[in-house]
Amino acid sequence: MNRDFFEDLFVLELANNHWGKLERGLEIIKQYSRIIRFNNVRAAIKLQFRDVENFIHKDFRNRQDIRYIKKTLDTQLSLEDYATMVEAIRKGGCIPMATPFDEASVEMCVALDIKIIKIGSSDLNDWFLIEKIATTKKPVIVSTGGASLKDIDDLVLFFENRNIPLAINHCVSLYPTEDYDLDLNQIDFLKNRYPNHTIGFSTHEYHDWTNSIMIAYAKGARTFERHIDIRDGTTKISPYCSLPDQVDTWIKAYKKAREMSGSPGTQHRVPPKEEIEYLDSLVRGVYAKHDLPVGHTLTMDDVYLAIPLQKGQISCREMMQGEVMIKAVEKDKPVMIEMIDSPFAENAELKKIIYSRGL
Repeated sequence: MNRDFFEDLFVLELANNHWGKLERGLEIIKQYSRIIRFNNVRAAIKLQFRDVENFIHKDFRNRQDIRYIKKTLDTQLSLEDYATMVEAIRKGGCIPMATPFDEASVEMCVALDIKIIKIGSSDLNDWFLIEKIATTKKPVIVSTGGASLKDIDDLVLFFENRNIPLAINHCVSLYPTEDYDLDLNQIDFLKNRYPNHTIGFSTHEYHDWTNSIMIAYAKGARTFERHIDIRDGTTKISPYCSLPDQVDTWIKAYKKAREMSGSPGTQHRVPPKEEIEYLDSLVRGVYAKHDLPVGHTLTMDDVYLAIPLQKGQISCREMMQGEVMIKAVEKDKPVMIEMIDSPFAENAELKKIIYSRGL
């Protein structure tokens, strides 16, 4: 299962913030594509698809008091409009992604060549929809807001059995989310329970664009999602939506977290040359307590350890009792690697290291 596809992927949720106006949708895509390009990261811009004629029951279509129904009706776009937006996402250097909320919208994802399908938290156990999504064989990201553990287990097993790439987002479905509700430790839980899947963080908090992503990255989240919008003076911005400058800050915080975190937690870090050189400067070298003739067998009574370590000198790391002097050394002089009959002296690579360190 190719999990690398999801690694270090930003998902920018445009949702219905086009408000049924193609021009507004294209402007959002344009502004955020620039931010992605300038920050040199991978990102998907995500749309939402609904077959509105059948998604809302006919008896409720005129209910202005039900916000979700009213917004769905107010933000309708044609297939041609969505196709134009998808093409703009591609031209902007981003990946087209969508959340289909019904089976007909899954077919729309296929028709528009959407590269990643999202399953929203509300649909995590909508098996009619999930089974339709699976027929596309497209990579899937699922958010887990409000889900039971059994629901998540069942969904993960379903996609594993079909060998469909799946990333799992920790998500709190509160709009907006307060800092004390973020539950970032759930990233640890998801990583441990589903080690073969990329774990992500889909967030709706609105006080901060640095700390949560830095903590999430350090905990192992590798795909990150936020709702996006622009300020144009005509539309009220929802508090859980981020503006371009905030997303720019968010991405830069991710880069700082990545820099500070270093090597993956699955492997030992490779220390930089400067660190090795600094530590080598603190290592004690081996010095003769008295004159040591050729043929003398070394014991700890013959030497002492002191700084600085000199180039070619054996250190406390290589000193072994029982080694034989093959060259003489005077009192208080360094014992060099070529002066002793030692396995280290026969190892060309190690000998090179010993001569490259110290003063």
